[in-house]
Amino acid sequence: MVSCMTGGYGNAKSINRKLAEICEELQIAMGVGSQRQALEDSSYHETFRIVREAAPSIPLVGNLGAAEVARLTDVSPVERLVEMIHADAFAVHLNPLQEFLQPEGNPDFRGVLKGIKLLTSRLSVPVIVKEIGAGISTSVAQRLVDAGVRIIDVAGAGGTSWAGIEMMRWSNNGSAKEKAAAAEASFWDWGIPTAESIRQVASVKSRLPSLVVIASGGVSNGMDVAKSLALGADLAAAARPVLQTLHRGGVSALRNLIVRWKRELRGVMFLVGARNVARLQSVPLHRV
Repeated sequence: MVSCMTGGYGNAKSINRKLAEICEELQIAMGVGSQRQALEDSSYHETFRIVREAAPSIPLVGNLGAAEVARLTDVSPVERLVEMIHADAFAVHLNPLQEFLQPEGNPDFRGVLKGIKLLTSRLSVPVIVKEIGAGISTSVAQRLVDAGVRIIDVAGAGGTSWAGIEMMRWSNNGSAKEKAAAAEASFWDWGIPTAESIRQVASVKSRLPSLVVIASGGVSNGMDVAKSLALGADLAAAARPVLQTLHRGGVSALRNLIVRWKRELRGVMFLVGARNVARLQSVPLHRV
């Protein structure tokens, strides 16, 4: 799937329309970026709505951050976000590292699990919980499952470094630059690597076979998709390479990228004798 990326500002409408058109054409799922802005202001609602207009039949995922979910007392605000894009599922993204490093961040995560439990029990669509680059451990996955979550996106370390992004944002902040850069450099590689996070979260499936595991965090080709599935994921997601390809080469380049990934995945399955994803998930693994 094309992972949650953007929305809530002027240029996002064009980006989301193009992403949605390709996803519709190739019949793959897509997520929108954080809809927090849409809760606060209606100015850019169209940057989210355009996705469903351009992609009427694909699975579509809404998105809101954990800090906002922690403050929920009922599901009606999130239900409005679901209705805005006619979402088939709704993602709660866990971004404690980003909130910790941002000068304007909100690291108060008290109540997050309670808010997630509220959503899983009352929201009209399934709830996905996803990290954004630091991975999810076995123990956290189990707590999420106990709260009613049945879809987890590991989003492990190995893709976008949010510590690095915040360091870049600080670079123009005068006297605070050197201090902030030193602090954030310490967290550049923070998190559980994607492959290990897949393994840990997938281990929870032994107790809950219906759990769906999404692999993301550095997925950059069809081989990565195949490895993710072999490690126990049910599907793979990518954001940065998708956006970069769209920016550099437009819609045709993005179409070619995804088609190439599909071919690479099929090639791996052919070479290991896996006629379907279930068989790929059971092939022997070897460290190299």
